[in-house]
Amino acid sequence: MRDISRYLEEAQAQKLRVTHVTETHIHADYLSGSRELAKATGARLLLSDEGGEGWRYTYDDGNQTRLRDGDTFMVGNVRIQAVHTPGHTPEHLSFLVTDTPRGDAPSMILTGDFVFVGDLGRPDLLDEAAGGQDTRFEGARQMFVSVRNKFLTLPDYVQVWPGHGSGSACGKALGAVPTTTVGYERALSWWGHMVEKGDEAEFTKELLSGQPDAPLYYGRMKLENRDGPALLGEVRPLVELSVEEVKVRLTAGARLIDTRKKEEHQAAVPVGSVNLPDGKTFETWAGWLLTPDRELILLAPGGRAEALRRRLWMVGLDRVIGFVPSAEGLETAPARPVPVPELDAHEGALILDVRASTEYGEGHIPGARQLHAGRLPWRLDTLPRDREIVVHCQGGARSAAAASLLRAEGFQVLELAGGYDAWAKAQKQEPPV
Repeated sequence: MRDISRYLEEAQAQKLRVTHVTETHIHADYLSGSRELAKATGARLLLSDEGGEGWRYTYDDGNQTRLRDGDTFMVGNVRIQAVHTPGHTPEHLSFLVTDTPRGDAPSMILTGDFVFVGDLGRPDLLDEAAGGQDTRFEGARQMFVSVRNKFLTLPDYVQVWPGHGSGSACGKALGAVPTTTVGYERALSWWGHMVEKGDEAEFTKELLSGQPDAPLYYGRMKLENRDGPALLGEVRPLVELSVEEVKVRLTAGARLIDTRKKEEHQAAVPVGSVNLPDGKTFETWAGWLLTPDRELILLAPGGRAEALRRRLWMVGLDRVIGFVPSAEGLETAPARPVPVPELDAHEGALILDVRASTEYGEGHIPGARQLHAGRLPWRLDTLPRDREIVVHCQGGARSAAAASLLRAEGFQVLELAGGYDAWAKAQKQEPPV
């Protein structure tokens, strides 16, 4: 994480020094804090030198060691071995961990986005979000070879510690528990029997099917992580802005991030604001709906503003200039969601479904256009400004955020109360004709 304070505090609490910093691959979901931590501590930064032209790291602060397949380094008595495991990305490394006083057999493997609990890393992100052309097929082939030749050659007892859990967009069916073992995945994973049989065609088909839409900010993350995330260095505390200062900044092009619950936001929408509620998905939705070219102001209590600012660093949104603790004094207007029975009164409106394409494929409102919320900022020019847009998701959370962005950009926007769930329920309750 780019907010390196937690690592520094943990090291100090355990009376340890940070001597090595590494990562498994050039990430797409968040900006990496590896460069920041290595710079702050004087540690060696160990990065993959695999992957070929175009997807090797391009920066070097003079503190780097480049790792190839089979390279090892020691941290005390612990030996770390780099294992090249391409598939999710061409340069991807996993790390075998051996506690040498107990012998030469590895005890665990840190798999990053290679092998998850119950799933594998998706090989289509370079196509989906980074401008690749059919790289997913080569990625799937590489994943098959990596699993067969690197992962399944390990003893069954080796613990597997992946980089993501349930809910990550880096796979489609990640398990909810944090760890697994090689033997468990060999026996019970969806892919184990395919690899054992050598059925690469079926493996590829299954791996590529049903992958969730990738938010388009992933492409920006890839490039910034490859070329070196901006160093934050010493950061000044976030300042509280007056209402008048906020108005001036908004007029000059700044964006107000309303971190209140969607119900509070809908009751009194500050003009020009985007609603990103303070919760587990805050930084993810920020990456979906915001771009780094604007100054940002947080509508959040003083006790939360600094923490939220640091979470925005995760997606490279560094230009937070201050916060305002309440909407009092700002120009606001209500934005009541439209109940399903009132939908017919908006004939001619574009029904915009901001769910993933897989959700849309499982059922949707007739005539609705699907556009994942994480692609909205880059697709605004494809939406009509001369008619209403009724936005919905599954239950109303994602669509509230998406609708707020469209509203801030000047579109005629309504939200469908309860989302697709409410619409589908209403269809079941209608008497047969």
